[in-house]
Amino acid sequence: MKVLLGIGGSDGSFEALADTVTRAEEAGDEVTVAIVDRDDIALTPDEIETEVREQLAETGMDPEIRQLSGHPGSRLVEVAEQEQFDRLVVAGGERSPLGKINFDETLEFVLLNAETTVTLVR
Repeated sequence: MKVLLGIGGSDGSFEALADTVTRAEEAGDEVTVAIVDRDDIALTPDEIETEVREQLAETGMDPEIRQLSGHPGSRLVEVAEQEQFDRLVVAGGERSPLGKINFDETLEFVLLNAETTVTLVR
């Protein structure tokens, strides 16, 4: 399976990286990591890439890593569809005090617009 993992630098996105790598090793998936620049995250795309490479070094996997510019959700959906990925993995979603799941703009865009199967890691 061809998997695109979107990472924006949140703690959740690094957890999604770990989960995706574990699954890919077990299933033989081909993983591409797409780093998106988010205004609400203090890390730069280069800092995120460094952290991703450090985490991947521990696993022995060497997936393609690329930085996407532009609207994060739009770019993830575009790459997933143009390059015919089987699955798009993203992290996010916060639970409100009443139990409702709240999505940020990027995650909402991906969930509403992707033709590719989306896996949400929370």
